[in-house]
Amino acid sequence: MHVSVVETLENISPSDWNNLSDGTNPFIRHEFLSALESAGCAGGKTGWEPHHLVIHDEGPFTGRLIGAAPAYLKTHSYGEYVFDWAWADAYERYGHQYYPKLVISVPFTPVTGPRLLVAADADKLKVKKGLIEGAVSLMQKYGTSSLHWLFITREDSDLLDETGHMLRSGYQFRWNNPGYRDFDDFLSTFTAQKRKKIKRERRHVKEAEISMEVLTGSAIRTLHWDTFYEFYLSTVHAHGAIPYLTREFFLKLGDAMRDSIVLVFARRETHYVACALYLRGSETLYGRYWGCRGDYHSLHFETCYYAAIEYAIAQGFKHIEAGAQGEHKLARGFEPVITRSAHRLAHPQFRDAVENYLARERLNVAAYVDELNEHAPFKRKIAAEE
Repeated sequence: MHVSVVETLENISPSDWNNLSDGTNPFIRHEFLSALESAGCAGGKTGWEPHHLVIHDEGPFTGRLIGAAPAYLKTHSYGEYVFDWAWADAYERYGHQYYPKLVISVPFTPVTGPRLLVAADADKLKVKKGLIEGAVSLMQKYGTSSLHWLFITREDSDLLDETGHMLRSGYQFRWNNPGYRDFDDFLSTFTAQKRKKIKRERRHVKEAEISMEVLTGSAIRTLHWDTFYEFYLSTVHAHGAIPYLTREFFLKLGDAMRDSIVLVFARRETHYVACALYLRGSETLYGRYWGCRGDYHSLHFETCYYAAIEYAIAQGFKHIEAGAQGEHKLARGFEPVITRSAHRLAHPQFRDAVENYLARERLNVAAYVDELNEHAPFKRKIAAEE
């Protein structure tokens, strides 16, 4: 068993990489990660320099691929959604260099999923520990200030805790489907006041003569991607954000992962006025980006939540994950869940200070999630799984 580093996924067979996961999470697939690289969203001068860890069972690039982790040398903290700007600022104020740092994650994707990928028939614990040791060695080789594992599973979090990493908690909102028959069945679990609010929001969209159109697979053509990309850019510019993703990326994604793509368009007469992009997992529908043209009451809720919930119920999805942040999701049936990351800092004094801070932060996050659950719109409390 030997740990190596590849600086582009072009050097790894898509089937070899994809065989390391169970296929439940679309973002860890070779097609998604390689599209980021080939479309110029990662690599080059983006500040996301690929240094993927791979393990072969015989020697360096010899034998079968049995383990991998998507790794990047970062020269900034953009596009991560686990914020460490204060850590970087503290390093710099005391005359230390925080960047580059090493990040194990999926760029621009705040979605929990596997980061330690292992072949089904391999020694799971041995390979995972090999990847962790490889990441620490890579951190030491480049003299980076830190190592960060973002949006990790509970299982990987426990292992990283055991191997000397500091744990951090965050929260997101997830819709859960215990087996709803339709949208009305879902609404029947709400209190009367909350149910009326959602019906009123959906009525606003209908009164604006807007209808929803769901496109999947081969029904999505270049003109649809062009329209979506216009909406994506409008949202980015409206929030003064950075357009991390290119038109080429979305076109490559639509070609390589056609069966995983769902576009929800809002149409008024003959014109599209909004669109949201989703990716299908095996059990979860993942909401990623949205944008609109014009100002229509409640259209965001309809496009990003209610239409998605109707689609998820019809398709039998157990969950919808609608991205980072957003307490407004709570009133619309999304429940708070804990997210996890793990961190290692090279500087001992900063490490001690951050570890103390993270211990307090985890308690605060847990308390806030409990508080959010008390304000859930349901007639009865429905406990969200983590």
